[in-house]
Amino acid sequence: MLKLFYMPGACSLATHIILRETGEPFELEKVGRDKKTDKGADFLKLNPKGYVPALQLDDGEIVTENIVIHQYLADHHASAYLLPKHGTRERLRVDQLMVYVSTEIHKSYSPLFNPAFPEEVKVILRDKLVQRYGLIEELLSDGRTWLTGEQFSTVDAYLFTVSRWSKNTGVDLSKFPGVIALNERIATRPGVKAALEAEGLAKAP
Repeated sequence: MLKLFYMPGACSLATHIILRETGEPFELEKVGRDKKTDKGADFLKLNPKGYVPALQLDDGEIVTENIVIHQYLADHHASAYLLPKHGTRERLRVDQLMVYVSTEIHKSYSPLFNPAFPEEVKVILRDKLVQRYGLIEELLSDGRTWLTGEQFSTVDAYLFTVSRWSKNTGVDLSKFPGVIALNERIATRPGVKAALEAEGLAKAP
């Protein structure tokens, strides 16, 4: 059985949501700030990178990195329609968007959680994030239901996860009604509700 190593509310939430969307049985093992799991394992021995998500496959191999895990799960559960097929123009567009969310949005949030970063730097990062969300808002302006059209995909789970950090980091998303509405739609999905509840986040921002 697959096992997801996670931290509540971290970027691993996206993988957790995707697992719920696939319908495949899996186990959860929480990782603490001390890099120990709730079952007493040394997470650094399992994943020397030290960060989540980490997905343990049936044979014990550990897979890391958000986009890689998301693609693996989607490609191995084609019936869930979480990603278009490899080699198609549709997949090319989704892949571009996945990398954009990862490099331009996710990674811009990360320093905002670091107390060592000076506030003047954080102001620049918040402004950058607003610009990045502006492009997402423009993408949604055609009335599409989900980021890539009318089919929920891994990218929706990823954007939803990192956007939850906006309130705790002072990033103002009020200018982006399309993004807000998208995240509200995502939050109503049964798999998303189940993931939030399992991580103790059901009532969290």
